[in-house]
Amino acid sequence: MYDVTALGELLIDFTDAGMSPSGQKLFERNPGGAPANVLVALQRLGHSTAFVGKVGCDMHGVFLRQTLEENDVDCSGLVSDPDHFTTLAFVALDPTGERTFSFARKPGADTQLRPEELNRDVLQNTRVLHVGSLSLTDEPARSATLEALHIARDAGATLSYDPNYRASLWPAAEVAAQQMRSVVGMMDLVKISAEETGLLTDESDPIEAARKILAQGPKIVVVTLDADGAMVVTAEGARMVPSFRVDATDTTGAGDSFWGGFLCAMLDSGMNVRDLTLDDAASFARFGNAVASLCVQGRGAIPAMPPRGAVEDVLTNNA
Repeated sequence: MYDVTALGELLIDFTDAGMSPSGQKLFERNPGGAPANVLVALQRLGHSTAFVGKVGCDMHGVFLRQTLEENDVDCSGLVSDPDHFTTLAFVALDPTGERTFSFARKPGADTQLRPEELNRDVLQNTRVLHVGSLSLTDEPARSATLEALHIARDAGATLSYDPNYRASLWPAAEVAAQQMRSVVGMMDLVKISAEETGLLTDESDPIEAARKILAQGPKIVVVTLDADGAMVVTAEGARMVPSFRVDATDTTGAGDSFWGGFLCAMLDSGMNVRDLTLDDAASFARFGNAVASLCVQGRGAIPAMPPRGAVEDVLTNNA
């Protein structure tokens, strides 16, 4: 039994790495993809994980599989595709560490996962299945995602969702909103950013957006508010959980590390998601904030994911 399985994109982040001696911009190859980032965070925090998705039979696909395996993520559900290239994302950073993205994904291997390629044994033996919305942008991965959600839910798994909107990967914002909303009613846990509130609900206010999502079935909604922290909303009410103030080097993977920490704390509690209180959810978010505070001080999402001891030190020093 795995603690968390994630399905979705596994890709290369070519991250801004300064200038060459000749004055040309340099990019450093880093493993990435939000679902994979969440899993590595969880592995570093002591939980067993598995990945379901697709990469190309190319140097980048080999590197990504090797990276996950080196981080003890089970890759029995990772398919290597001889016909499609591994997706690439070029990530530029501004002076504050914020990112802009440019993707090579026309199509990328991650969009080509077919329902019949799903590893059902993995999906039927996981406590949590986590997905994003980038696997909903194109067929056949969209159908594979929906099938995986049904398989895991029928086996009793908790379903977790982080839309992780990337405008350039959708034909239009209206299409993105339609697809991103299509799975909300299946979920137990939803994490969105402040920028995604309108896409998911037509509400700009984080609390009102979260309440609209709760009305569709999820038990906990978390709205991340960048450096300010996270707003946690349940049927009991809403609570702001402040972040830990740090000097950010690179915010790539910050939301993923936060959610890995949140899921870690939830799993540690041993509680059923239906029994969780607002106090519980706020405590999980605080743990997630501690994980994120360490991640943003590194470079590259997966390499920067912190071990559990470092997270506990942050919590102890900020008690």
